[in-house]
Parts: sequence; C-alpha cells; structure tokens
Amino acid sequence: MEVPEEISAGTTDIIIVGAGVAGAALAYSLGKDGRRVRVIERDLNAPDRIAGECLMPGGYLKLIELGLKDCVDGIDAQPAFGLVVHKDGKDATLSFPLEKFESHVAAKCFRNGRFVQKLREKAASLHNVSLEQGTVTSLLEKNGTVKGVHYKDTSGRVQTAYAPLTIVCDGCFSNLRRSLCNPKVDIPSHYVGLVLTNCKIPNENYGDLILADPSPILFYPISSTEIRCLVDIPSRHVPSVSNGEMAHYLKTLVAPKVFPELQNSFLSAIEKDNIRVMPNRIMAAAPHPTPGAFLIGDAFNMRHAITGGGMTVALSDVVLLRDLLRPLHDLSDASAICNYLESFYTLRKPMSSTINTLANVLQIVFRAPTDPVTEDIQQASFGYLRLGAACSNGISAIFSGLYPRPFSLAFHFCAIVIYGTCRLLLPFPSPKRLRNAAKFLWVASSILLPFIWSEGVRQMFFPLTVPAYYRTPPGNKDRNV
Repeated sequence: MEVPEEISAGTTDIIIVGAGVAGAALAYSLGKDGRRVRVIERDLNAPDRIAGECLMPGGYLKLIELGLKDCVDGIDAQPAFGLVVHKDGKDATLSFPLEKFESHVAAKCFRNGRFVQKLREKAASLHNVSLEQGTVTSLLEKNGTVKGVHYKDTSGRVQTAYAPLTIVCDGCFSNLRRSLCNPKVDIPSHYVGLVLTNCKIPNENYGDLILADPSPILFYPISSTEIRCLVDIPSRHVPSVSNGEMAHYLKTLVAPKVFPELQNSFLSAIEKDNIRVMPNRIMAAAPHPTPGAFLIGDAFNMRHAITGGGMTVALSDVVLLRDLLRPLHDLSDASAICNYLESFYTLRKPMSSTINTLANVLQIVFRAPTDPVTEDIQQASFGYLRLGAACSNGISAIFSGLYPRPFSLAFHFCAIVIYGTCRLLLPFPSPKRLRNAAKFLWVASSILLPFIWSEGVRQMFFPLTVPAYYRTPPGNKDRNV
C-alpha cells in the first residue's frame, strides 16, 4: 500500500503498530484530531479469531464517544442484554443496568473480523491516516529514546519509519512489549471454540454460562444464524486437537452438559472438525515508561476472557489516551511527554482494574471445583447472584463496564464472603463449621487479594494520592512534577 506524500517519512506525528480494535480506533480518533498518523499492521486481511466477539455496553458507549458507532452496523451484530448463569438446574440472571440509556445501548456480539475491518475502513477514510501492511521487527532507539520503528514491508524489504511518538498496540502476540513493560503472561486456561448453526440460544438476547464439571461452557450469538460456544479448559488438561482427543473430550464429557436443544448442533460442529483453541492470557499492567513510545491494548494488559471485557478496556484506554494527547501541539520533547503520560496508568484504573479483577477472579470461582472449599466458594457466589436486586445488579453494573468502581467491586466480594461464611456457620457455629468457615475465608482471600495487589492497591483505591494523577501537559507553567 503506497504511503501518501503528506504522511511520508519525516512528516508523521504518530506511528501506531497494529490495527486491531485498539490500534484502528486510536488511529481514527487521533486522525480526527488532526494528527498525521501512520499505522503499520502485519496483516490487513480480516482476522479470524474466537476472541473479541462481544463488546460490553460500557465499551459500546466508548465506541460512540470515539465517533465509531456505525462500525457495529452492517456486520449482523446481535444485541445482548445480560448473562444467565446455570448451575445444577438453577439459574441466576445478570441483566445489564440499561434503564437510563437509549434503546440501542446494549452489548454487541459479532464476528471479530467484520468489526475490525469496519474500524480499519473508518481510520483509512481520513486523509491524514495511512494504513500499510508490514511486520514491525523492532523499535528504533537512540540514547534511550524511541525515534520510530524498523519493519519489513510486503516484499520483505527492511524499512524504517520515524515519528516523535510510537504507540504499540499489536495485540497479545506482541514482540515489542518486552522493552516497554513487564512481559510476564499467565495462561490459566484455554478456550475451545465452536460455531453452532441451525439452533437458537435458550435465552434470546442473553448469553448463557453453564457451570459444569469438568468445564464451564459459554454460549452467545455472533450473527443471526450462528452461536459461539466456548468451553473453558484448564491449561494443564487441554487435550490434543490433531489426534482426536479434543473431539472425544467434547463428545463424551462436555456434550452431556450442553442444553438439550443445542446438543445436536454441538455434536455437528465437532464433526465438522473446525475446533479452535485459544489461550486465555492474564498480564497485569506493569509499564516501563520509555520516552518516545507508549503501549496499550492486549500488548500491555490482558485479563481472562470469561467476562468479555477486553475490548471495553481497550476502547476506554483509547478515549483516555486521545484526551491526554489533545492539548499537546508539539510532540518533540519525548522525555516531558513520557513524564506527562504516566498519569494514564492511574487514570485508567477505575475501568481496567474492576474489569480485570472481576474477570480473573470469576475464572477461578466458576471453574469446576477441585475440593469442598472451592465448591463452597462457587456455591456462595452463585447463591449471591441468585439473590437478585442489589446483589446481582451490582455485579452486572461492573461486568457490563457501565459503572466500573473498585470500591463497589470490593464491597460485593466482601458481601459474597460474608454470605458464604454465614451459610457454613448456620444453623449454629459448631467446631467443624468454624473450621470450614475459616478455610473458606482463607481460600477466598487467596483468590482475590493477589489480583488486587497486581493492579496496585494505591492506584486502584486511592488514585488521588498518586502524584502522576495531577500531571498537566508539558509547557504549562503550573505543571506538577
């Protein structure tokens, strides 16, 4: 793809590495602000993924804020108004709190590739945004400051692109993150993905999550004729697809737990031999601030996909970064801009920390219990959701990304622990019940607290005490250090 003259080397304000959801949305929003943006993406064909298929209502509102609402039009996106959790023949319904919003506000479920291509088309429609296909191999550094990138074009030739600011958002497989953050990635489980056809989801316009042994099973529509099925399997127990072990696992252990009305379609999807496997990655946001470079999206921060919160966090980060960059007319002072943009890491916490923590805790709580204590924790969590009213509404408000509040998240987790402890102590606290309650408290705390610690207790709950929170744009005489 030929690079327009007005954004050729030397006249680019910002290089964006990656044109997925975060990269394409950021390119459009910065282009609308008048920035000259050059986007380098390894593959401009429509991605074929089993992730990034459900945009929560909070993420949809961010999409509207970016002027990208029409990107969910014309892709057969399906609205979703909540999630129904099933366990042992009982249901708990989490309805998104949409009463105060216009009728079109809901979760949007779709084929990821269709959505990404619409975002790319919007970005490319701006004359000051260039999208080109190429593989970025390394950052171009000089005296500790990033000046641009080295990349291979479609013919395999090594090229160099220069800009005062390079934003890396090349996804979970990023080969650039190592120098920009702590790259430690945990993979607690894998999603096995199937597409079901010729059937209807049991709860129309809702997702369905079955808490089953050996694997939780998630269903949601991705078009008017297709239902995505994701089976969550712990990483240490993932059967091989190539030798038929996975098909046997799904047929013998998972299929009996599927809704009766979906079983024929489930078995048919297995027979089509189109089984996809995706690792669920968890990576805390642990940046190494680097002058001239910035990191966002799944290259920077990942959480388990059980709540579908990834795109919501990414689009929220795009809105925040766009707003922080707006008052900057000169990007040449890389050190000053790097210092200023450190506020991003604290300002993003209300959205990112609540969604990250909720997703990472739920993937542990909702997996098949391995002992009586984890069974008690799952029963307590499910029972709390079944109480409805403020209990389920509070969790769904966080789950949807509409009201991300760390203290609200902490309150509901404490309420679940109290609820679960009382269940174990009633009708009277015998020595055995007291021991079980103590084990419950210990294991529940060991699940929650490490994720809060990884998010940063101070940034998550007391952001006003973080000096970076108050930083103002370089050049402002009142700038705080």
